[in-house]
Amino acid sequence: MIPLFLGVALVWYSLSKVSIEELIGYFKNADYTYICLGLLFGLMSHLSRAYRWKFLIEPLGYRLRLPNSIMAVFSAYLVNYTIPRAGEVMRATILTNYENVPFEKGFGTIVSERVADLVVMLSIIALTLALEFDFIFKFMSARLDFVKLLSVGLLMMILAIITFLFLRKSQSKFAVKFRKFVNGLVEGIMSIFKMKKKWAFIFHTLFIWLMYLSMFYATTFALPETSNLPLAAILIGFIAASFSIAATNGGIGSYPIAVFGAFSLFSVAEEPAIAIGWILWSSQTIMIILLGGLSLIFLPIYNRIK
Repeated sequence: MIPLFLGVALVWYSLSKVSIEELIGYFKNADYTYICLGLLFGLMSHLSRAYRWKFLIEPLGYRLRLPNSIMAVFSAYLVNYTIPRAGEVMRATILTNYENVPFEKGFGTIVSERVADLVVMLSIIALTLALEFDFIFKFMSARLDFVKLLSVGLLMMILAIITFLFLRKSQSKFAVKFRKFVNGLVEGIMSIFKMKKKWAFIFHTLFIWLMYLSMFYATTFALPETSNLPLAAILIGFIAASFSIAATNGGIGSYPIAVFGAFSLFSVAEEPAIAIGWILWSSQTIMIILLGGLSLIFLPIYNRIK
């Protein structure tokens, strides 16, 4: 419930910056050609993700049908609006129910995907730091205590090591089940090194993130106030928005505020900065609700026919 309450609070905060009437005005006056173009890029990224999943499943000795993969991906995105990251569990469950892939192995392949996605995301962050290092360093050093941040990180690392050593040697039922789950998880993760189509996997991984970035960039042209943003603003806004999705249920409330916070650094006024965040989030959310809902309906129908 905490992410949900946080999302509601952030929605209230964003509406304190721009009234509902003003927000509706921005939606009415937006150029929907660019919004639809952004939706097309977003759709292509989701379809590519569904196809990429097949490359990870095959080394485990299973064959994933593409329709099931597509519907599982959209269902997972929809479920993320109820509990953050619960969609990943949903994807593995669908794989178990309809493709007979053990849950821990299916979940392991999803973790593999996230590892690959994390590498690309870190590359985008590194590129952004290289382009705007002076600006970002001055901004961060004025707001963060790096000594405290490092201390907290070391403490969490020590606690994680102690917990790992305990679970590794303990013979309790929970520890045994945990180790079995981790072994299956590792097997799923290692499938990334066993796949025959490594280059195809790398291509789709890069294509997915290119489409994400293109979706974000194209939609900014929907408002005149955000149509001439520099590359640094697009990259920082994209990074902030990407991390905000994990903060609340499907990024509700947090996504527009993240975009607003990033664009305000580049002298974009409050109202259009928040409005473009809501336009970005709303357009993608409507697509996920529509396609995710249809996927949940047709999953059992398609597999019953098969």
